[in-house]
Amino acid sequence: MRGKVGDSIEIDDIEADVFNSLLHFIYKDSLPESTNEGVTQDDVVTASHLLVAADRYDIERLKFICEDKLCNNIDCNMVATSLALIEHHSCDGLKEACFEFLASPSNPERVIATEGYQHLKSSCPSILKELIARLLPVELTAARDIIRSM
Repeated sequence: MRGKVGDSIEIDDIEADVFNSLLHFIYKDSLPESTNEGVTQDDVVTASHLLVAADRYDIERLKFICEDKLCNNIDCNMVATSLALIEHHSCDGLKEACFEFLASPSNPERVIATEGYQHLKSSCPSILKELIARLLPVELTAARDIIRSM
């Protein structure tokens, strides 16, 4: 099959900058260089969108790179969003990093105040059940089992 020169293909389910990063990775086996020093919030958001694209197109190395970037930049504003990604894109390393972040005593309260948590609560109840079960003290084994079976 061959299209005419100038024919365009529309891809509606991915943002242009994310698609450009995906193409860059496919052709150069690396992510585009960031113009800023350090990782910005935009870099983290792009990594989460790239992770979704990498999973959709089965590009495991890119998925791993994005997961690693997300693991190394967890904060209260993005942890709930990352947990939602886990539910749909099987990222065990990111899941453990998020749960470890939430094990810190002050972090759960700060996360609950975010918009991402509200989305997580309505869209991924199984992740919340697992989180609650993990945060319970070891002595409450029966309570853990009850929560996991809900």
